[in-house]
Order: sequence, then C-alpha cells, then structure tokens
Amino acid sequence: QVQLVESGGRLVQAGDSLRLTCTYSGRTFSDYAMGWFRQAPGTERDFVASINSNGATANLADSVKGRFTISRDNAKNTLYLQMNSLKPEDTAAYYCARGRTANAGDGYYFWGRGTQVTVSS
Repeated sequence: QVQLVESGGRLVQAGDSLRLTCTYSGRTFSDYAMGWFRQAPGTERDFVASINSNGATANLADSVKGRFTISRDNAKNTLYLQMNSLKPEDTAAYYCARGRTANAGDGYYFWGRGTQVTVSS
C-alpha cells in the first residue's frame, strides 16, 4: 500500500525559508516521478514542482522558479521542497504526489493529505 506523508508546513513570515518533506512508503520509490502541488482556499490544486525518478530532471512552476527547489533522496524514500523567499501568495496546503511512471509528464496516481504553509506579511 502506497502512503505519502507530508510534513514541515507552518506559519512563517514573508521572506522566510521552509523545507517540506514527503515520506513515502510502498512500491519502490526510485521507480517513480514525484511532484508537489498546492491548493489555496477556494482555488484549484496547482502544480508547483516535479522531479523524475532518478532526480536528473526537475520542473518548477513559473511562480516559484528561483525561489523553490525540489529534490529527492531515493535511499531514504523522501521527497523535499525547499522554499525560499516566501511570499503571502505562497500560502496554501501543499501536497506531494507519486507519479504513474518514472517520468513526471505521465501524471500522478497517489496523493498525500497535505501540510499547511501560511506566510504572513
């Protein structure tokens, strides 16, 4: 059974940094692409970042480029999202997701329950 558990979200001030962690259990973590998404109240879930199975290719939404970094440690079955220079508009619940395949472009099949990030001005 695949499980994804996000952690690290909390209340921070604008300009602060935060690192989110997604701990994975289930089928071989290193076989699958992973992604981060976020959803603010009253809005749809938006793509934030993705990384392919071996970590060689990462993609970021334009809104977070230059500020966020996605990475993974396949030995620890863990996905990370390093968020720097946080802005109030980054406030959202952040979700990690496991890809259908090794490539991020093939969609996502499993989701965590999310961790809340709140950025105050």
